[in-house]
Amino acid sequence: MLLQDTGKTLDHDDRDAGSMFRVAGWVSRLASFGLVIAILLVVGGFLRFYSEVSALKNDTEITPADGIVVLTGGKARIETALQLLADGKGKRLLISGVHPRSTPAAIRKAVGGSSELFDCCVDFDRTARDTIGNATQTGKWARANGFVSIIVVTSDYHMPRSLMEMRRHLPDIRFIPYYVRYETADGHNSLSDPALLRLMAGEYLKYLATSLRYRFTGTDTHAALANARQI
Repeated sequence: MLLQDTGKTLDHDDRDAGSMFRVAGWVSRLASFGLVIAILLVVGGFLRFYSEVSALKNDTEITPADGIVVLTGGKARIETALQLLADGKGKRLLISGVHPRSTPAAIRKAVGGSSELFDCCVDFDRTARDTIGNATQTGKWARANGFVSIIVVTSDYHMPRSLMEMRRHLPDIRFIPYYVRYETADGHNSLSDPALLRLMAGEYLKYLATSLRYRFTGTDTHAALANARQI
């Protein structure tokens, strides 16, 4: 009788163990499926981001604004902003994110531009260390000068996230994007180039993180990619 009871108990334990293994298998498969879906969504989002950025173009005649702000960190950004200032597209130019040790004379020598233009109409922000800092310092500069419209100059891939941060900090300011086209050293602009792929992937992840941060905190992201295409 004892042997029979033990056999029944073992059979019951085996069935329980089998059920647990089946549940664990289903959970594992569901987790794997969820991971695949998440990867596909991220990859799809990245390809859309790249497509949108690649399609960004400046108007042939950009609308003048009260001021111009250029975000340092990319090739030809400052030169482009200085040309807009020289063309009368803004009253003053803010170069945001300047290294604390950089002097106006050193910057002018590096990027060109007349000393008269620098002396009269160029301001320097040495506080910003990232895009959020750029937006914060731009806000202080705009309020100090009473500006209600600003041309934002930065690289095309950086523009969506920049506008998102700018519009969050300054919802009453009209921002006009002016894109500096990014190209690799050999002039290519395709994801087949490893350097461009790394750059775009890194910026997309930052853009995605910023979008999610503002979505979860209840802040409107202003449809940054759509707005980046609007002048």
